[in-house]
Amino acid sequence: MSGNKASDHPATRTASCACGSLRLSFRGEPVRVYACACLECQRATGTAFAYRARFNQEAIVEDRGERRRFRRLTDEGRWMDQIFCPTCGTLIYMEAEVMPGALVVSVGCFGDPDFAPPAALFWARRKHGWYELDEAVARKD
Repeated sequence: MSGNKASDHPATRTASCACGSLRLSFRGEPVRVYACACLECQRATGTAFAYRARFNQEAIVEDRGERRRFRRLTDEGRWMDQIFCPTCGTLIYMEAEVMPGALVVSVGCFGDPDFAPPAALFWARRKHGWYELDEAVARKD
């Protein structure tokens, strides 16, 4: 028999764009939290790296708002879609051929300074020299 403990009701997190018209809410913890310093992530975010949380689509409890999709091909020829708000242009999440059933959400869209830190940095060799990482963050090239 289940009680009303906090563990019976996993946390719900909501990511939204800058204007608030595109919102996604997820139940539970992300599958993975990471950063990526590849050139495509730098271009997509307009900064030195992307900070993202991967959730399975089954974790979505709210999905509202109009969105646009920009598709690009990776170096391996697989598609990767960047989904953004057509009003304010905020990149909310990505979907990729190599991760079926997953959404990779821009952590800044959660507006939570206590969000879990990245467990890994992908494309670490592309990292800007000024950016220092905690020793606990794995580097993956």
